[in-house]
Amino acid sequence: MSSSIAARGQSPIADPAPLSLCAREPHVPADRLVAEMVPPPRFDAVRFETYVPDPARPSQTQAVQILSGFAAGLGGAHPTGEGRRRWFGGRAKAASPTGPRGVYLDGGYGVGKTHLLASLWHATPAAPEQKAFGTFVELTNLVGALGFQETVRTLSGHRLLCIDEFELDDPGDTVLVSTLLGKLVDAGVALAATSNTLPGKLGEGRFASVDFLREIQGLAARFRALRIDGDDYRHRGLPEAPAPFSDERVTKTAYATEGASLDDFPHLLAHLARVHPSRYGALTSGLKAVCLTGVEAVPDQSTALRLVVLADRLYDREVPVLASGVPFDRLFSEEMLNGGYRKKYFRAISRLTALARDAKDLVDAS
Repeated sequence: MSSSIAARGQSPIADPAPLSLCAREPHVPADRLVAEMVPPPRFDAVRFETYVPDPARPSQTQAVQILSGFAAGLGGAHPTGEGRRRWFGGRAKAASPTGPRGVYLDGGYGVGKTHLLASLWHATPAAPEQKAFGTFVELTNLVGALGFQETVRTLSGHRLLCIDEFELDDPGDTVLVSTLLGKLVDAGVALAATSNTLPGKLGEGRFASVDFLREIQGLAARFRALRIDGDDYRHRGLPEAPAPFSDERVTKTAYATEGASLDDFPHLLAHLARVHPSRYGALTSGLKAVCLTGVEAVPDQSTALRLVVLADRLYDREVPVLASGVPFDRLFSEEMLNGGYRKKYFRAISRLTALARDAKDLVDAS
């Protein structure tokens, strides 16, 4: 029950108490990690045919055409040895082991990169267990759960590995991912990735990437980069997201919405520090809405990056977010928005704004 309601002496709300993210401490067994590497619910039904290119942005149409050819080229036997097909269309001699072995979608937030990546996964003519789709965080967690050699063995039999939100935040990730992808490419696995940063610029502004230039250049050499221009589709022609609501309204809506969670924002941020970001998907599993009271600017960069991952998982699962406190566009300081992780923060603002817009119907129904 909301303390503000109790203070005024009103009757308790009769509905069952909402769930709490802070009460959840999920554990995902290692054997489930690979099985669950599929496009998230928001992207279950997307296809190349459902992607609507902006006529003013020809790079969007070109991306659909190239990715369609990429998927078609993955038909037939596992692409090892002689006679493999060129992944960008047409028959060709075996691909050079040092040439590009995948496609890398680079562009701003909200241009549909994840839609296209999931469409590629769906269009690839292979059984679901022969293709994997996950975020960069989920991929690095898989290595932590299974071990490097077992991860290589498990993924080497796949036709396609799709990596969403590809970022290098520290030198350890740089070396790990470079080595892993090299092993998978050598085994004949096709790669596809999305990011807001060109492959040759990964790690820039975050650590001394010049010290790991060889690894970064090695990663870039494995991809054909496709630049996708455009505006954030989540805000094209749409009204601004609703302003934050009062604590009382958020609490009332949480109690009236079956399957909603209700948490104090600062307490949630503290809880996120105790849960590995790879488990944030499980943390939000089954929720119909997330209700937050007392939203305020995040205090530091580590906290902000954890919040970015949570926003991504909520967006993937189409979970509306209802909040009181400061608007979502004031979550991150100017210093953060001008720093090396600025694209991540803008993506989080964009996605949380879309989810706040989705939550307005819950308020109207409560």
